[in-house]
Amino acid sequence: MTAIYTAISSALATVTDFLYSWGLVFLLICVGIGLTVYLGAPQLRHAKAVFTSMKGSRHGAGTGISAFQAFAMGVATRVGIGNIGGVALALILGGPGAIFWMWIVALIGMATAFAESTLAQLFKTRHADGTFRGGPAYYLAHGAGWKKMGWLFALFTIFASGMTVPMVQINTVSATAAAAHGIPTWVSALVIVVLIAPVIIGGVRGVARVAELLGPVLAGVYILTTLVVIVTCLFSAPERIGNALASIVTNAFGLHAGVGGVAGAIFNAVIMGGRRGLFSNEAGLGTAPNAAGAATVAHPVSQGFIQSLGVFIDTIVVCTCTALLILIAHPSLPTDPGAAGSLTASSVAAELGGWTAPLMTFIIFIFGYTSAFGAYSYGQVCLDHVTKSPAVSLAYRIVVTLLCGVGAMAELTFVWALSDLMLGLAGIINMIGLIALARWVKAALADWTSQRRAGARVPVFVGRDNPLLPGDIVSGVWDPGEAEKVASGGR
Repeated sequence: MTAIYTAISSALATVTDFLYSWGLVFLLICVGIGLTVYLGAPQLRHAKAVFTSMKGSRHGAGTGISAFQAFAMGVATRVGIGNIGGVALALILGGPGAIFWMWIVALIGMATAFAESTLAQLFKTRHADGTFRGGPAYYLAHGAGWKKMGWLFALFTIFASGMTVPMVQINTVSATAAAAHGIPTWVSALVIVVLIAPVIIGGVRGVARVAELLGPVLAGVYILTTLVVIVTCLFSAPERIGNALASIVTNAFGLHAGVGGVAGAIFNAVIMGGRRGLFSNEAGLGTAPNAAGAATVAHPVSQGFIQSLGVFIDTIVVCTCTALLILIAHPSLPTDPGAAGSLTASSVAAELGGWTAPLMTFIIFIFGYTSAFGAYSYGQVCLDHVTKSPAVSLAYRIVVTLLCGVGAMAELTFVWALSDLMLGLAGIINMIGLIALARWVKAALADWTSQRRAGARVPVFVGRDNPLLPGDIVSGVWDPGEAEKVASGGR
């Protein structure tokens, strides 16, 4: 049995390594570029709308989930441990230039995030509790008419995002607490289960409420911590910041390498920057749209802009702060990938002192905590697509809660490899759907644009008998009069 387990684990590792190192990265980039061109670069052409999209986003939802809460759910999941360890790993394996390509990939990914979140809104359905459910499973089934593909995506997400990702996030938290402070993993498991149970048992609405409080605040605390280091350095040794920024640009184009190594250096930086950037902001993987589709808004495009902003905040803001922090503290980067997990925390300690160790542990703890219940919510949205049974839903929430406790103590190599494979396959399914349904996104954007040009402060979407759409949306969510109720509340 041991030999079989080892063989299966090795095969999974080989497949996922190829999928994530080559196939998925290039597919995500190509789809992002294609959507940017086809939609007329909405992340640039409508930059003002993107950066003002949060205005009034906390109002108008009634008893549903507000646009801000849906955004916070995405932030809680996106801005997580990957922003700490993932950026460090990109620097170690791809050099400082990887950060430049993370920026480029993020700008492209903003169009992808806009498209998938707009689709999540277009083809969302009303849930029994009065809130909405949307995402790839829904727009594959109701938009493209691919019910089996929608089910397959949902099953992958129920298991991978909803069950194993929370386990891995909590595993990282407990491992950090044990290594830094000697806290037994069973203690971490107990604390996590007690804290996370009320949120997960509360379902998607419970996640939205907690995410609204913790997600943006946590991201702000982390950004503030890194900015303290950067600003302090700006006054004491500004050349260190200049050197850090210069290294990002020069390494991105291989200018630090010999003539023979330029192509290899650029390729390595592109691959690592693209890989870590895409899997940090999740654009194209089909995860974040599960949160976007839950929002109550007057027009699908408005939530598309909000989720596009989420990609900007995740990669351009948070990941850049992390990169500058590390490059300031460690101009000569370590070569061991195993150092990635502690590199950010050690950088803060090197600049501000050892007293920051408990602070960084707390930040990692909350990052893991919010990422765990945020990822669960994606699985729950997909479960609601598969079944409407309250009993099955409650059982799922209980299982996920218990798995978080197991994740704090268990070795998860095999589980994580299987989860990676499922998430990658789900991402491929999602991108096929994006290509097939891109005309709906373009039509929705044209509808939003025409209303804004006509002077509408809050464009209102109608999904039936709309001459700009390829057809009617029959869910009833966008029937005449429905969106006006939201618009009267400010969205």
